[in-house]
Amino acid sequence: MLLANTACEMIPAFVNPLAGNADAARGALRVMGDGVFDIREVPPQTLADRVKEAIDEGAARILVAGGDGTIGSAASALSGTGVELAILPCGTLNHLAKDLGLPLQLEEAARVAATGKAISVDAAAVNDRLFLNTSSVGAYVTFVRARERLEKRLGYHIASVVAGIRLLFRMPLFRVTLEVEGVSREYLTPLVFIGVGERELQLPTLGARVAGGKTGLHVMVVRRRSGARALATGLAAAARGINAVARTPAMDVFLVDACRIAPRTRMAAVDGELVRVTPPLTYRHVPGCLRVVVAEK
Repeated sequence: MLLANTACEMIPAFVNPLAGNADAARGALRVMGDGVFDIREVPPQTLADRVKEAIDEGAARILVAGGDGTIGSAASALSGTGVELAILPCGTLNHLAKDLGLPLQLEEAARVAATGKAISVDAAAVNDRLFLNTSSVGAYVTFVRARERLEKRLGYHIASVVAGIRLLFRMPLFRVTLEVEGVSREYLTPLVFIGVGERELQLPTLGARVAGGKTGLHVMVVRRRSGARALATGLAAAARGINAVARTPAMDVFLVDACRIAPRTRMAAVDGELVRVTPPLTYRHVPGCLRVVVAEK
């Protein structure tokens, strides 16, 4: 049974016309037939404003085609409104879609978007910016910058490998003050990672939410290491899991509702994308702020 928007007959469906898989997204939405999706071609920089317009028009559910960064932009406009978010996973990694058990095949995802039910999903915010999966300060920012420079010549996957190897030999360190539950700690670290909900670095679930895990912000701080030692820490986490590494001097791990980071950098990664930030960075858990469409069981 297809969803009927109460004040808007069709589901507004936002597609980035410049994306490489835009044609596939349009095709998947049209398979559902006329009268289901109102396809609107919108570039990423205006997506949040267009989503707000759809909310004002009375939409009960909207669909966004894209990856985690695009979904996060729409989520910022939807947070707290009660309007349901349906996802057509068109990104490279699609972490949120995978965490929610959404199909990655586009036609099946479109069917779920039209017929599924909505559940409440947690998010987090850094300063005033909402994110749905992860944020980090430090080495990952350096990695993404290098990958983006190489990607046009080498492609995404090879560029990622080359950028990762370069990072091992030139692992940057930065000084950061982390305030957790009223206690201030200072680190010289290559990386601070913040996940929405309890996360795991153990293979094969690398970076995914822990099934049935605790809610809150999962904060991980890699202690000062050379590139080789940072790699060893990562391999240990992949092999034995975060909890095992957290019991060693290699990493400090916290699960909290809020924390404050005072780095000297003005760049952070948010849901896999680089954004400019103004320190200090205040992170907070935002429970149940979104209604996201998943498959009926």
